[in-house]
Amino acid sequence: MDYRAFIVRDPAICGGEPVVRGTRVTVRTVLASLAEGATVEELVGDFPTLTPEAVRAIIAFAATSAREDLPLPAMPAAG
Repeated sequence: MDYRAFIVRDPAICGGEPVVRGTRVTVRTVLASLAEGATVEELVGDFPTLTPEAVRAIIAFAATSAREDLPLPAMPAAG
């Protein structure tokens, strides 16, 4: 999924944190809610400006960010 259609950063909105385009709903808020067990349906109910597609885009954004930020495991020495 191309999350860039859903997630933006603007220094004038929420201090530049990533948010869902056209909202003030931060990526961090949605990810924290998911981590605590909220469902996509609950999130859409709690934040009417969200769509299920936007929530999936946030998950894709987090997956991409984790892949870019995690160090690669050390390669075993050839012996």
